[in-house]
Amino acid sequence: MAGNREHGVLDRTFFISLILKGLDGVLELVFGVALLVVTPEQIAAVVRSLARPELHEDPHDVVANWLVRYADSLDVSTTLFGAVYLLAHGVVKIFLVVAVLRGKLWAYPWLIGFLTLFIGYQGFELVVHFSWGLLLLTAFDIFIVVLTVREYRLRKHDRAEQAAESAHT
Repeated sequence: MAGNREHGVLDRTFFISLILKGLDGVLELVFGVALLVVTPEQIAAVVRSLARPELHEDPHDVVANWLVRYADSLDVSTTLFGAVYLLAHGVVKIFLVVAVLRGKLWAYPWLIGFLTLFIGYQGFELVVHFSWGLLLLTAFDIFIVVLTVREYRLRKHDRAEQAAESAHT
C-alpha cells in the first residue's frame, strides 16, 4: 500500500510541476511580447521609478543600484534577443507541457531533451553569471526532467502491458 501512496504522490507532484512549468511558459510569452512593445528607455524609466524609494532610503543598496545600471544599459538588440528567446522558449514549453498532460507518449522525450538543453545552457550561465534565481530554476528543471523520465518509463511499461494483453486475447 505504501508503494501506491508514493506512486500517487509522485504522480501529483509530476502533474503540479508540469502545470507550474506551463505557467512559466505563459509568463515567458507575456514578457516576450512586452519586450517587443516596450522600449529600453521605458524599461529603464520603470526600473528607476521602482528603485527610487529604496535608493532614497539606502543610496548604496547593491540590488537597486545593479538593477538601475542594468536597465540603463539595455538597447534594442538586447531586448529583441530577450523577446525572441522568451517567445520561442514559452511557445515550445507550453506546446510540450500540453502534449504531455494529454498523455502523448512522443512528447515525453521531446520535453526531456528540451529541458536538458536549457539545463545545459543555464549551467553555463551559472558559471559565467551566477544568480540564485537561475540556480533555483535549473534545480526545478532537473527535478521536472527526473519526474518526466520516471513518468515516461511508467507510460511505456503500461502501453507494453496493454499490447501484451491485447495479443493474448
